Amino acid sequence: MKTLLSQFAKDESGATAIEYGLIASLISIVAIAAFNAVGTKLQDTFTKIAANLN
Repeated sequence: MKTLLSQFAKDESGATAIEYGLIASLISIVAIAAFNAVGTKLQDTFTKIAANLN
């Protein structure tokens, strides 16, 4: 039993998977925020172009 608990304490594969999940989540949040900011500016630009064409 002691050996099993020792191996469980030394096993870091679960922690690594959680870390990768957190990193992927953070990258996704940053990408969504960036796309929203660029999308708003791009929409404003196309609106100005459309107004100037009319």
